[in-house]
Amino acid sequence: MQRRSLLRHAGIAGVLASSAAPAIVQAQANVRWRLASSFPRSLDTIFGGAEVFAKKLSDMTSGKFQISVHAAGELMPAFGVVDGVQNSTVEIAHTAPYYFFGKDECFGLGCAIPFGLNSRQMTAWMYEGNGLKLMREFYAQYNIVNLPGGNTGAQMGGWYRKQIKTLADVKGLKMRIGGFGGRVLERIGGVPQNIPGGEIYQALEKGTIDAAEWVGPYDDLKLGFYKVAPNYYYPGWWEGGPMLHNFVNLGKWAELPKSYQSIVHSASHVANTIMQARYDAQNPAALKRLVAAGAQLRPFPPAVMDASFKAANELYAETAAANAEFKKVYESTVAFRSDQYLWWQVAEYGFDTFMIRSRTRA
Repeated sequence: MQRRSLLRHAGIAGVLASSAAPAIVQAQANVRWRLASSFPRSLDTIFGGAEVFAKKLSDMTSGKFQISVHAAGELMPAFGVVDGVQNSTVEIAHTAPYYFFGKDECFGLGCAIPFGLNSRQMTAWMYEGNGLKLMREFYAQYNIVNLPGGNTGAQMGGWYRKQIKTLADVKGLKMRIGGFGGRVLERIGGVPQNIPGGEIYQALEKGTIDAAEWVGPYDDLKLGFYKVAPNYYYPGWWEGGPMLHNFVNLGKWAELPKSYQSIVHSASHVANTIMQARYDAQNPAALKRLVAAGAQLRPFPPAVMDASFKAANELYAETAAANAEFKKVYESTVAFRSDQYLWWQVAEYGFDTFMIRSRTRA
């Protein structure tokens, strides 16, 4: 009898709980925001991260919270979105924070730096390793609240008109590459160029640049770089796990009820997971198509990797000496990376290397 009574009351409690959630949502006011993306609509995976976020947010609020998603150039230029959020021109932006390292080098740490964290490590640092707290403190200076909003996974090293056989081949190389990657390239003799994704192909085709990096096979196939620069190098040592973000205006964030803030967090978390899942699922087939179309897949020479690693560490030491905010956050990532690779080399690396060797025997 006691068991039946308990089940009956538990059932009633469940019904009340399930009916309470929609009631809470219905009690909230309608919210209409605009989101400015740094990406063109043609890149459905990276631009699509904002669309996944907006749809999930609408679904979770029964349509009460709507965000209209605008591609780069529709409301403002690709690299104008941080100013747009900071100045309340738009409520939210979806972007790669390292695009804005010119404002402060610390922006790069919220996304990716050369020889930094891989994508899983970046997620772990953000959610469990003090990363989100540190970046929130920094972004608050720009009137922004940040929410992780996607990851591409380790990227490719880009497309080159000519082969890179030695370090000497980097000298004078004009390459579309931004952030700290561009500064490291400069130190080993290259000439970095900061060009939005939608303008890269034309620059390569016209010879304005000699090389360009974007993301990886799925996006690169869409953009057609292999037609004008067939040498496809790996790995993208400057982007081991670049994390995109939803940047929300601090004032607009504060206006949201706590329940909506929680739902925005959850919707962004879903988008963060789905973006990398899509890239991981779609890159293998895209890579096969690129090679079939004539792309020449090549690893960077060890001398180039070693020189880049040395230059990156020198750059970080100089930057940390001049920028206390960067130093604080950078030291957190370095300590976290060290412990992560202590673990990674034990099980993750062992499992992956065995599976790579064994896949032809399966």
